Amino acid sequence: MLFKLRMNPPVIGILLLTGSWSAVPAACATSCTTQSQMTPAERDVFAQTARAILTDVQSGNLENIRELALPSVAADFNGLSDSMAHLRPIVETATITVDDLYVLNAEGNPPGQAQTSFYCGSPLVVWSFPSMPAGTYAVAIVHATGVEHPQQITIILSKSADNRWLIAGMFDRPMTAAGHDGIWYWESARKYAQTKMDWDAWFYYRLATNLLDPVEALSSPNLTKLQQEAGQVHPPELPGGTPMTFYSGGQLITLTAIDTTTALGALDLDVHYRPDAAEAAQLQDPAAARKQVTEVMASLLQMHPELEKAFHGIWVHADQGTASLFALELPMNQIAVGTPQVSIFPNQNSH
Repeated sequence: MLFKLRMNPPVIGILLLTGSWSAVPAACATSCTTQSQMTPAERDVFAQTARAILTDVQSGNLENIRELALPSVAADFNGLSDSMAHLRPIVETATITVDDLYVLNAEGNPPGQAQTSFYCGSPLVVWSFPSMPAGTYAVAIVHATGVEHPQQITIILSKSADNRWLIAGMFDRPMTAAGHDGIWYWESARKYAQTKMDWDAWFYYRLATNLLDPVEALSSPNLTKLQQEAGQVHPPELPGGTPMTFYSGGQLITLTAIDTTTALGALDLDVHYRPDAAEAAQLQDPAAARKQVTEVMASLLQMHPELEKAFHGIWVHADQGTASLFALELPMNQIAVGTPQVSIFPNQNSH
């Protein structure tokens, strides 16, 4: 395989792209050509190649995609075919627009280079890849619009020895979430930050980043600014390397992850917790399970009432390993916030 790339969702094993932002080095064995620096003929070649690939995705033409892929990608085709199966119904009737094009020249890349960076245009855009073999690559950022869930798709091409452009990787991300784009979430995050609603601000900044950044390998001044603003409001108690624990209704609740989801259409807070043995036993009874999970919701709203303003509801999952013991989603107006005291212990692993 050439690199490793994550698609979201699902996973496609081609390229692992890690973005970075750093000063331009004094000497560099790489170069970048932006679309404004290309001739019209060069732009047409890359744009037509990208459109042809997306046309095959729209029609489900797996064999043609396999023929256009690098030999290493074609030999391990399951990831790419699964990704096409996921993407096809979303973009089948979409209008395809090629938004940005780059040619990345790494012909002089030395063997074993840990990271290869390309510095493109003005304002400066940086592409960064780990363990990149010497060669010439092209990147096309494509928008699929006019459908319910618009997508931004990044196609990475590698120039073969016989001067053909072959698929080295493909990555897709949504352009909207719950009917709003990344700019809307960025502006809303700033408003929440100004009123010290840090939980709302943090999750909205994360959504803005996901919607505005087409792929993790890309860095730009705007994306860097967005990430810096997000870092200023990051709530320290959120679960990360260690869980977030608090007592609610006499039980110790251990939250392992909090994120957002639009799985049911509207924007919900997505909460995962790890029940202890006694809590897991209660989850065997539907009435007791509902009471336990709704108390988790109510406790979160008691600690952070601002969540009611930013989210449609809360979806709580009680997990045991990789299995879900019980899950429930409720709109905010159906979550009864009681008066019991909630004792919170941020980032304290009690298990």
